[in-house]
Amino acid sequence: MQTDGQLKTGRDVIVAALLGAEEFGFATAPLVVSGCVMMRVCHLNTCPVGIATQDPVLRARFTGAPEFVVNFFRFIAEEVREYMALLGFRTMDEMIGMVDRLNMRPAIEHWKARGLDYSAMLKEPFTPSPRRRVEAQDHGLDRAFDRGLIEECREAIVHRTPVAVERAVRNVDRAIGTMIGSEVTRRWGGDGLPDDTIRLTCRGSAGQSFGAFIPRGLSLRLEGDANDYVGKGLSGGRISVVPPAGTPFAAEDNVIVGNVALYGATGGEAFIRGIAGERFAVRNSGATAVVEGVGDHGCEYMTGGRVVVLGRTGRNFAAGMSGGIAYVLDADGAFAARCNRGLVELEAVDGADLEELLSIVARHAAATGSAVATRILLEGAAAAARFVKVMPADYKRALRAAADAVAAAASTADALVQVAHG
Repeated sequence: MQTDGQLKTGRDVIVAALLGAEEFGFATAPLVVSGCVMMRVCHLNTCPVGIATQDPVLRARFTGAPEFVVNFFRFIAEEVREYMALLGFRTMDEMIGMVDRLNMRPAIEHWKARGLDYSAMLKEPFTPSPRRRVEAQDHGLDRAFDRGLIEECREAIVHRTPVAVERAVRNVDRAIGTMIGSEVTRRWGGDGLPDDTIRLTCRGSAGQSFGAFIPRGLSLRLEGDANDYVGKGLSGGRISVVPPAGTPFAAEDNVIVGNVALYGATGGEAFIRGIAGERFAVRNSGATAVVEGVGDHGCEYMTGGRVVVLGRTGRNFAAGMSGGIAYVLDADGAFAARCNRGLVELEAVDGADLEELLSIVARHAAATGSAVATRILLEGAAAAARFVKVMPADYKRALRAAADAVAAAASTADALVQVAHG
């Protein structure tokens, strides 16, 4: 059992262990040891001590060192040993779950704790079973979906020989393609393989994280539906999700993938013929994606890439979106009311934007056979009037500054630093 949240001292570790914890997660304290001054502007690229920023001027102010963190944890460990000696424990294993060693009365009688029931947490179990983990958890990795595929795709992984594989899938098959992607990345690095070297067609209902982290060279097609986290961390691969052949319902009116698709994607493409759940493309930083409707919080915290939504969005679209561009089909004329406009501007689609939009929609139509995409392509330039371009204001300024720098034969990096500084 792992615990975290406001662990800062050796005493905190002891209390957590007595309550049953076996692993302890530290975050804020080591960050402060590294130099963080808790300005809480990590998302603004203005960290004054150079930790949470890409600004070269600010990064030059960073004074932290690995030795600081090592020293901090050495003192944490020493304090843990001192408390263990006071309590009479020689090993951590002896201490796990020994709630009877906690002096809990002052805490539960404190006025802030009145009305709270801690009995389930503080009850000492009377059972012959161990209070700690005594056997390793079997994650079933030796039986994972990808195991057999890796051998079947060995020629592609080693010699870049194209291969096509078809498989039936169930919702217990999770992270399909991820282990193959790891093999590719270990051998070929960030460049991956040529596009479509490994083509995997799946039929059925995929479990969580279908196509997570897949690099360039892997193309996954799912004829069916998928659970949450489709394309999580997508890193250059290609994913398409379509309804099974002969499906009688309209794909654009039905949910086909779950929540948080393309979470943290850095590159590649995803074409989804149907509706996605909430938080579609959250933290996307480089992937191109097309979907035919999304739930709430679409493109949340997005920092790069392109997203095209060929249908209705939920509320709070583009919250915290600081980069990239989204094109949204505003069929009911009410998208502006559902968009969080704190960091973005809504613009008309024309010129180069229209060319880019139609190019992406054409790739979606080719990959999925989408009826919606086909209708839009038939409309051509006339379709622009029905789309809204969602453009982060700071990203727009950065693009303009970079273009001006190129025109003036100046340093693009210097121009972007000036934008970051306002």
